[in-house]
Amino acid sequence: MIMRNKIVFILVPLIIAAITSCGNVDKKDGSIITMTKAELLDKVKGGWAGQAIGVTYGGPTEFRYLSRMIPDTVEIRWDKELVTFFYDKAPGLYDDIYMDLTFVEIFDKEGLDAPVESFANAFAYADYMLWHANQAARYNILNGIQAPASGNWKNNMHADDIDFQIEADFAGLMTPGMINAAMIYADRIGHIMNYGDGFYGGAYVAAMYSLAFIYDDVNKIVNEALKVIPEESKYYQCMQDVISFHKKYPDDWKKAWQAIDDSEWSTDLHCPDGIASPFNINATINSSYVLLGLLYGGGELEKTLDISTRAGQDSDCNPATAAGILCTMMGYDNIPDYWIDPIKPVEDRDFAYTTISLNDVYDMSYRHALKVIGRFGGKADEESVQIAVQVPEALPLEAGFPNVFPAKVTRPATGDNTEGRRGILFALESDKPETIEFSGIGIVIKGSIAGEPEMEYTGELEVSIDGEAGRIMKLPVDYRKRTDELYWNVQIPDGDHIAELRWLNPVEGLSINVRSYIEFKSEKNKIIVDYK
Repeated sequence: MIMRNKIVFILVPLIIAAITSCGNVDKKDGSIITMTKAELLDKVKGGWAGQAIGVTYGGPTEFRYLSRMIPDTVEIRWDKELVTFFYDKAPGLYDDIYMDLTFVEIFDKEGLDAPVESFANAFAYADYMLWHANQAARYNILNGIQAPASGNWKNNMHADDIDFQIEADFAGLMTPGMINAAMIYADRIGHIMNYGDGFYGGAYVAAMYSLAFIYDDVNKIVNEALKVIPEESKYYQCMQDVISFHKKYPDDWKKAWQAIDDSEWSTDLHCPDGIASPFNINATINSSYVLLGLLYGGGELEKTLDISTRAGQDSDCNPATAAGILCTMMGYDNIPDYWIDPIKPVEDRDFAYTTISLNDVYDMSYRHALKVIGRFGGKADEESVQIAVQVPEALPLEAGFPNVFPAKVTRPATGDNTEGRRGILFALESDKPETIEFSGIGIVIKGSIAGEPEMEYTGELEVSIDGEAGRIMKLPVDYRKRTDELYWNVQIPDGDHIAELRWLNPVEGLSINVRSYIEFKSEKNKIIVDYK
């Protein structure tokens, strides 16, 4: 069992009685395998290039298809100019990759034992935009709640979201065949922003990347990697359902997609944006779309990309993950020219918010992999590496939001509200307090502070529950530094409550706008939507 702060490794036998080349070896867990350094580098490059291909392919469709498949009649563009176009015009599309690079760079500067604080601070103080679990974690870190508490469900309503899933690639690419080592690095970084199912999403992705170095069968990778996820977790149960649907409908991914959509996994219960909404950024549903692409793609890049994209929701991140895993298995040199040629013109160009290019990260992850191989029972000589393949160990069970269920969403009615402002329940424009009556065990209040983004101003919103001294939320006008919620607390004693909101440092011309609020109970209910 891998425990935080007390890591137990299963050291594989260092018996090298019959070492053959990586292409011919029977790669059973616990074996020693050999591959050339050229093969290792080729697979590392394939993983990073596959991500770039996938995120570019799915980029124009991201969150445009919610709880529905992208029809076959919708053409998805791919041509030689597309990657260069996005590098020039929309470099933020590559957040899947430059988020990874934040962590890769820390490993490069500080070594394999870099402390979690280094990763957390690099991420929290970066200039790029963040969303959901990442954004909430940044807010926590900037306001004194350090990792791993920054990703814990008690401090982060987005703990189950997709964030670590889309930035965990590095952990698998630096741990070829060493699946438990991948979990060590995933644990260190994944809990900065996620917990429970959200953390497992990234851990599973890292595990699949790790195994993609040593197996050439997608089904084997998908099933073997799942062994690191505790069977009692909802995440494991969802992935197992997808695998079962693939067996039931082996020739029709759309029937499998429908079975997923008809299941409990299609409902988001904790991300405030996904409650009573077709929007779903939960790691479980999006991981299921990654598996659809991998399983039904059958090792073919085009099918893998197209299916994981057409499944919808986060339809650039999911093909990026699926293609990254598949192209690690294939290797860079085996990626068809049709897909790799558009990547080659940008391989020397730095990603936005970094000084790192694809060619740079190919080399960085390769060097990190060599170090990890040496640390975990393997070795390298001038031409080849010997990798001590690890027996998968299940992570500890962790479940976010125990007995926390949304019960009621209060939203503004269609039309203008609050003196002509559309989509607002009420606005704070002075230090005069406003109140919200609610019942249950928790509340999330959605809204924002209105002002020009460049303003150097941080509002202070005090929220008191039932007259008790309240929590003060920091609300910078700069969206990068605040949360997407005005307030959240899902650990309140059950009962009827009054939340009082007071703007402590009002500024004339600005306002704090309350757009909706969500009430939570300790039992699962049919969610009521109330329009006011």
